[in-house]
Amino acid sequence: MVTLSTLKTILFTLGPLLIPKLITWYRTQKVKAVTVPIPVQPVPGPVSKSLAILFLSAVLALISTLPYFAPENIFATTSTRLQTSNDVLFTRLNLARGPSGLTEADSILRPKIASLDARLLYFTYGPDVLTNCPFCNSDEAFTYFFYALPSITLPHLLHAVALGLATSSALCGPYGKRWRSVVTTIGIGLAVVECYLFGSYEWKTNARAVRPEQYVLFYWRMRVFRGIVIAVADVLVAGLLWLSSTNRMFVVPPSAAERMETAMRVLENARAKLNAVGIMRNAVVRDEGLRRKAEAYWRKEGLVMGEVMDEREVVDGVRNALGGRIQVAKVEEEARRYAEGITSFQDVQLQPQVG
Repeated sequence: MVTLSTLKTILFTLGPLLIPKLITWYRTQKVKAVTVPIPVQPVPGPVSKSLAILFLSAVLALISTLPYFAPENIFATTSTRLQTSNDVLFTRLNLARGPSGLTEADSILRPKIASLDARLLYFTYGPDVLTNCPFCNSDEAFTYFFYALPSITLPHLLHAVALGLATSSALCGPYGKRWRSVVTTIGIGLAVVECYLFGSYEWKTNARAVRPEQYVLFYWRMRVFRGIVIAVADVLVAGLLWLSSTNRMFVVPPSAAERMETAMRVLENARAKLNAVGIMRNAVVRDEGLRRKAEAYWRKEGLVMGEVMDEREVVDGVRNALGGRIQVAKVEEEARRYAEGITSFQDVQLQPQVG
């Protein structure tokens, strides 16, 4: 099993190589976000379904770590030493269980854990493997590993199905497509790591234990470790989907061709509006009745504005503005922004790539 010293060695070896790359990648993402500003949007509907699947997968993984769903460890239940005989062990087990007593599985397991090596393998691979394996032999410990391999990889296979469904194009649309390779790597990586931990574990570790408190319950610990890691992986993938789909991080800016196409659409929209304004103006000018109404409107507008400018409050306001009580520069800046807002066209916006 991987020890703390091994993890420290790996971190000190790979840390100086990975940390600068992560910092550079983060700065690149910030520069992209500033260069091509993309507005933050709510979580799209397809991504909401994917997040629900990942949440359900994480909850089920955490529930699987509860002791209620773990197989019973007869040595921990009876607080029995490994050197205790089978008769004493199962007598204590029968008394510990009370009215339920021994089961058929206990009868099958009883002759298979008669030796010390078999009991040590019991702590490594669990009771189901020792009970059901037809070809396993304690003299060849790896036979237990081969038999346990399907049960070890099955939870990761189900987890890979959940990850694949959450990032599929049919359910998540283009938002999950970009993370397919990452998700596949995570699913395969977790299965490989657990298989490696089982295959490299020193199964005779408990041979040195003299009291039940010193037992290393490797199989039961790995069940808990598996559930927690799968839940963390689901949370990580859900975070990636949420950040990328809402344009908070990992935004892929539009390509030059897409920006050109968007600019052309903006120009076409502006030309269509100008043509419409020109047609309306020509219609007003050529029609005598409409022309008279337009002239009357502007004459009345001039009279009204003239009367307004003659009012006492307006005169005082102009005097105060000229006296410096109102920030003229600020008013001019707001007027300039208002004019730019009127003449700008915002019907078409750049959208990030989600594929």
